[in-house]
Order: sequence, then C-alpha cells, then structure tokens
Amino acid sequence: MSNPQSTQHNSIGGHWFVLGAAILWGTTGTTQAFAPAGFDPKAIGALRLLIGGIALTCLTIKRKEFGTFSDWQLAPVFLAGLFTAIYQVCFFSAVAKTGVAVGTVVAIGSAPIAGGLLGLIFRGERLGRRWLMATILAITGCSLLNFSSGDVSIDPLGTMLALAAGLSYAAYTLTIKGLLVNHNPNALMAVVVCVGALILSPVLMNIDTDWLLQSRSIVVVLHLGLASMALSYWLFARGLQLVQVSTAVTLTLAEPLTAATLGVVLLGEQLNTQGVCGIILILGGLVVLVMKRRKR
Repeated sequence: MSNPQSTQHNSIGGHWFVLGAAILWGTTGTTQAFAPAGFDPKAIGALRLLIGGIALTCLTIKRKEFGTFSDWQLAPVFLAGLFTAIYQVCFFSAVAKTGVAVGTVVAIGSAPIAGGLLGLIFRGERLGRRWLMATILAITGCSLLNFSSGDVSIDPLGTMLALAAGLSYAAYTLTIKGLLVNHNPNALMAVVVCVGALILSPVLMNIDTDWLLQSRSIVVVLHLGLASMALSYWLFARGLQLVQVSTAVTLTLAEPLTAATLGVVLLGEQLNTQGVCGIILILGGLVVLVMKRRKR
C-alpha cells in the first residue's frame, strides 16, 4: 500500500520539474537576443538541435534505451524531426524580427489552437465551445499585436513566422504522441532531435564564423543546446512521470510568461496598452484550453 505523504511529495517534485522545463523554454528568445551582431537565426536553431541531440543521445546510450533498429518507425520519426527543424527556423527568425515577448507568446499561444485543428483532422477529436472561445481570444490577441504601435515593432512577417512555429510545434506534438506508444521517451526525443539537426545541417555549411567564435556566442549556443533543449526535455519527461498531463499543461504556461517578463525586464522591450491586451488575450485563450482539458 502506497504512502499518501510519499505520493504527495513526489507530485510536488514533479510540479517543480515541469515548471523548471517551462522556464528554460521561456529563456530561448532572450538568450538569442544576447548573441553578437550578425548572428544567423537559422544557424542558432541548427546548433541548438545539434548540441541538444548529442547530449540526449549520450544520456540514452548510457541508459541503453535505444533498442534495435527494426523497432523504429522511420517515416513518423522523420516527420517529427522535420517539424522540429521547421520550428527552430521559424521561432528564432520570428523572435529576431518581432521581439522576444511577442514572438514567444504568439508561437506558444497559437500552438494549442493548431493542435485542436490537427486533432480534428487526423484523430477525429471533437472541438467544443471552449476551443472556439480560445480560438477567438487568440486570433483577437494576435490582431491587437499586429496593429499596436508601442516601442516594440510588431513585424507582420515576424508574427507569421511565430504562427508557423506554433503550427509546426503542434504537428510535432501530434506525431510524437503516436510514436510514444511504441518507443522509449528518452530514446525517441534523442532520435527526433538528431534528425532535426541533420535536416538543418546544410545551414551550418555556409555559417559565418566571425560571430560564432566569439565567447558570447559560445555561451548562447551552449545554453540553448544544453539547458533549453537537453535539460528541459529531461526535466519535462521526469515531471510527467509524477504529475498528471493536465497539471503539466497548466505549468507550461510559465514559458510565455517567462519570455514576456524577460523581454521587458532584461531587454527593455516595452508594449503599449494595446500590445499588452493582445498578450493577455492570447494567454487567456490558452488558459481556456487548459480548463477544458482539466474538466476532461
């Protein structure tokens, strides 16, 4: 018979693991902003996958969790890696164009909306009134951001790239969900991240080493690869073993909140009232979706 106090303690520990992963994800945009002038967003995304993939692979090899080659579903794994690569390019390019706060909130806020549509199309999942309310809130929020005129420049192309990042993240999640049935989570994440790194490897062929060899660039790339990629996925996987999925989804709201806070506090980004309302509406739509999942 399990000890209730022990179960509660493990659950609390799981909360901190998931929260830690979400906070690390929220630092990606701000970290990129500290890269030296002349950096290439696509190269940063590729290096993040490469370093994170190597770290996850070493961890999986140490635990002997890869299994045999015949066990792997190659086509879905490649698709998951492709969506991962697309997300890196779109997200970092969006942040470079439209700022950390806006780029991150639009990307993360639009992902659940895209996930609902993909779930309806490919899995036949029904969408209720709460999903419709969340969609309206998110679209209205993105519109306010696009037409705001604060000190932060809301670039239309940057916003579109952020939306593309949200769509690719939703597609990646949908693919991973099916693969987790037959694959070890750590091994699956290692393989998918490495596939994404291989897809983006041509970007590194013509990379400008002037900015990359600077000490600040090395710190930025190492943080993105080891902390916001490898460590964050390890924390999230461990947290999911201890808490319910609905709880984990709620805690990951710390990601856009972290990004927006860091953008304003560390980078001096400022939003006018209209821009702030846009961010609040996007987060409100995400909260509505979380409430729906908790009810289920």
